[in-house]
Amino acid sequence: MPTSDRSAMSRRRLLTGVGAGITISAAGCLGGDEGDEIAPVSLDGGRACDECGMIIEDHPGPVGQIHFADDEPEGGRPGQFCSSTCTYTYLFDAEDEGRDANATFLTDYSTVDYETFTEGDDTMVSSHVEGDAFARITALTVVARSDIVGAMGPELIPFSDGDDVDVFVDEYGGEAMDAEDVERSTLDAL
Repeated sequence: MPTSDRSAMSRRRLLTGVGAGITISAAGCLGGDEGDEIAPVSLDGGRACDECGMIIEDHPGPVGQIHFADDEPEGGRPGQFCSSTCTYTYLFDAEDEGRDANATFLTDYSTVDYETFTEGDDTMVSSHVEGDAFARITALTVVARSDIVGAMGPELIPFSDGDDVDVFVDEYGGEAMDAEDVERSTLDAL
């Protein structure tokens, strides 16, 4: 085949490939990823934690929610939790049962005006249950093994801003890690 014919063939293949890629991308955008459209809900109003049964808004520290692909705990609502520890424990158990989470949210302490306070020997952080206080775990860094405790004792404190993580660690200690990298062993080490 002459060189000009090979170039034309290569350009055609390239354009065909690009066109197919655009079509597939557009189809993905039109169909949408079901999890991308999910928004967090407020966890006020006396809601009980699906992991431990405690009333969420009555306790300090980060809270969480999980929106499942197959079903919700009951009545079409997301799973709701009084702590990041309960959120992850429930998520790991659900995954072991073959359930898929469309979206998992935790309190984002970079977006709320939080306060720390002491009760006895414990330093705690305020709880925030409003829908706009949450961020997806895919956007969060958690601080593990800090001096802060929450509803279930030692806690993972989530932030979306790296500078906020650094300030928190400087003041309260702990180690930062991507929220998506948390495993059962992380919880066991708290």
